[in-house]
Amino acid sequence: MSHSHNHNYTHHHHGDLKGRNLLISILLNIGITVAQVIGGLISGSLALLSDALHNFSDVLSLIVSYVANRLSKRKASNKKTFGYKRAEILAAFINASTLIVVAILLIIEAVERFQHPQEIASNLVIWLSIIAILGNGFSVILLKKDAEANMNMKSAYLHLFTDMMASVAVLVGGLLMQYFKMYWVDSVLTFAIALYLIWMGWDLLKNSTKVLMLFTPDSIPIQRIVDEINAFELVKNTHHVHVWQLNEDEIHLEAHIDFYKDITLSKFDEILKAIETLVLDKYDINHVNIQPEYGKDDAKEVIVQD
Repeated sequence: MSHSHNHNYTHHHHGDLKGRNLLISILLNIGITVAQVIGGLISGSLALLSDALHNFSDVLSLIVSYVANRLSKRKASNKKTFGYKRAEILAAFINASTLIVVAILLIIEAVERFQHPQEIASNLVIWLSIIAILGNGFSVILLKKDAEANMNMKSAYLHLFTDMMASVAVLVGGLLMQYFKMYWVDSVLTFAIALYLIWMGWDLLKNSTKVLMLFTPDSIPIQRIVDEINAFELVKNTHHVHVWQLNEDEIHLEAHIDFYKDITLSKFDEILKAIETLVLDKYDINHVNIQPEYGKDDAKEVIVQD
């Protein structure tokens, strides 16, 4: 088995920055949540309370992301041979799930409130929504760069980004209630916020589920890789192939290769290195495990159900 690793100081330093940015975002959202709960109860605004509920889910999701970020740095051991490399993927799955659950709860509340609209202290709603926009906006800026390359950070980023947009909607609703007495807009905005949460959370939930279920990444054409390996000299057949994504940084390829000749170990190493170079350069597969075979009586299909 051969592995390609690329760990350096920059990677670890960047990981420390991710942890620090998450911690700052957690503290900001705790403050926003407390302020919105108090303000929502005083003003009677369901939109503000729903935004507070979403912010509270943000706090939980950010804590999950922070813990996962710290766990992912722990070293492997005899009992945990992969370490905690999947902690961040699991965090992304949990956070995406909570986005959808929170959205369903908001829809239920919005329908009930729409049937029984209430007068709302819109002035308080306006000021608290502005505070939430500023706080979440700063958190979004902190996490934006990391969200582009890390599923866990993307889940945290989406929680914060959707909450910032929800706060914008609450602000608009507050202004409409303040100047036009349109109190029904509180329920409509809550419903819209919920639909937006479902739309944003579904894609992340789907992608994290694929990783947890060991599905082949969408970008990996297994049959083409098999054909390219079969084109190597002395390679008779490539079969029993598995390709999966362990985490954000690692894609693994496992396969059996049947050779025409009973080759030496040194010759196999030459072919293995060529295969590693091929799949790394063309498909970003950085962990390769090849089982060499000669005349073995086993299933030769590309995909074999273990």
